[in-house]
Amino acid sequence: MRTRAFALSIPAAIAIALIATSPASAAGPTAIDLGTAGSFAVLGASGVTNTGGSVLNGDLGLSPGSLLKGFPPGTLNGGLHYTDAVAAGAQSDLTTAYVIAANLGPATSAGLSDLDGQTLIGGIYSGGALSLPVGGEVTLDAEGDSTSAWVFQAASSLIAQSGSSVTLINGANPCNVFWQVTSSATIGTNADFVGTVMALTSIQAQTGATIEGRLLARNGAVTLDDNVITSSGCTPVTATGTLPTDVSVDTTGASTTGIYGPDAEARVAAPPAGGGGSGAAGGGTAIAALAETGVSDQLGFIGLGVLLIGAALVFTSRTERRKAHRRRA
Repeated sequence: MRTRAFALSIPAAIAIALIATSPASAAGPTAIDLGTAGSFAVLGASGVTNTGGSVLNGDLGLSPGSLLKGFPPGTLNGGLHYTDAVAAGAQSDLTTAYVIAANLGPATSAGLSDLDGQTLIGGIYSGGALSLPVGGEVTLDAEGDSTSAWVFQAASSLIAQSGSSVTLINGANPCNVFWQVTSSATIGTNADFVGTVMALTSIQAQTGATIEGRLLARNGAVTLDDNVITSSGCTPVTATGTLPTDVSVDTTGASTTGIYGPDAEARVAAPPAGGGGSGAAGGGTAIAALAETGVSDQLGFIGLGVLLIGAALVFTSRTERRKAHRRRA
């Protein structure tokens, strides 16, 4: 029987090793560190498009795609990072945070689908397609502990339908709510949504939906329609201001206001005047605080994780040498 070596990136492998060796899996999660992605209200990969007067209270980023449309009439109260190094770094940190969220366990509750009518304490909640029906409501109860965190793991999609809501009670903090979505997410018309959405593919916020959190897409686009998205209560933004109102570029043969494309002379490569910075305070690679342990304990977990990775690499190397020896024989 042939065996095939499975390769992981070093950051992802360390993250999974930490998860496997940390007591946090039994005690429940703490908030996931998004690194430089933390200052973004919206972060897209292939594009970000907006219709209507959306307001983003936080940074706006796009990488590696180039389609940024609808600002104005949309308003940005934060920094703009358009296909620059900051946006690329935020995408990298988002990937790390996404891997951590997807591998947290064991689940407080598994096999979830319809979240309507449920009251959930801090924990890890997993299911296939997670959903809220029209007018549905899920309540997150911190039980007086403002550090409580919720990680929702959707093996496929997340759909919060029109008029649905996420309600926080007893000290629950919107900065501690995370939705890891293996495909795409949809926040319905006039929905009142809470938390950071980390979608592998795309995210659509329909007309009038409000999000207290972030919309972060790893590979696809983020589509907005007259929304209010606020992340600035969690992490300081890198700048304050609005995009220029006099931008007019011709990328398709017709002059269109507010479109930034690969041929646009008015491409924005930096935040508005007075901006700058590198995203979330502290920057760096996103690493989750998986347990409330001392520094020495955390270093111990890291050391054990590195040993596990080293053992896997040695095993793979020996296997390859044996295969080479058999081929020569």
